[in-house]
Amino acid sequence: MESSLPILLLSGAGVLSSVLFALGAVLERRRAEQRSRAAEQALEARSRYLGLLAQEMQGHGLALLGYATAPRAPAGRDAGLEGRARALMGLSADVSDLLAQGAGPRVLKEDAIPLGPVLDEVIGHIVQALTPGRRHWQVAPELRDLTLSADRRALTGALRQVLTRVVRQTRDGDSVQMRLVRADESVAIVVEDDGAGHAAEDMNGLTLGRGTRGLGLGLVVAHDLMRAHGGNLTIEAVPGIGARAWLTLPRSRVLEPLAA
Repeated sequence: MESSLPILLLSGAGVLSSVLFALGAVLERRRAEQRSRAAEQALEARSRYLGLLAQEMQGHGLALLGYATAPRAPAGRDAGLEGRARALMGLSADVSDLLAQGAGPRVLKEDAIPLGPVLDEVIGHIVQALTPGRRHWQVAPELRDLTLSADRRALTGALRQVLTRVVRQTRDGDSVQMRLVRADESVAIVVEDDGAGHAAEDMNGLTLGRGTRGLGLGLVVAHDLMRAHGGNLTIEAVPGIGARAWLTLPRSRVLEPLAA
């Protein structure tokens, strides 16, 4: 009996040690989970803040650009003010780009979306923010009549980024045309402008996911949103002539009209 006591004590100590080790592991795992949740909450809060900041900068940038490029007294337009406006809008796109890189996979809330009201909302927002500056918006009737299976918020966001870029690259009074192009397997919302024709920087932004000092930034967001719908965003441009943006979607997302 006496000889077995040390063995029992050692065995008990081993069990207690195992229990304490397991308990410590559980506590550490819980602490790690709490730290992870806190980090996720902080990241979400930062993302919300940056998103609001980007919207504010974009709105102020459009307003400044409108005042800077609108016709005025013989003194002419304020080139310094115009430069600041374009820089502010570029900074807004930088923030949007940052958010796009840090975001997880997008979850779409799809519905039947008439495109006409979406276009009116996006263009109306830009027109209001840009006043007294102006652009001549020409939207093809067949594009307005289109109904898509899409996430309205995501589609609105993609169009807003593309059309805001158009405003940055064009001058007061320039025209912007929007039309529909159909193919066998896809449809495309085509946006054409008579602006500066910057393209290389835009494509760098799309492929690298990085900012390029305000040129084409924010298109990363639009590209991401189109890809989430199974589509794509491409930019074609000729320096000094203008640019053309293709927001392409699978033909299967067209609900009406169905006629080619």
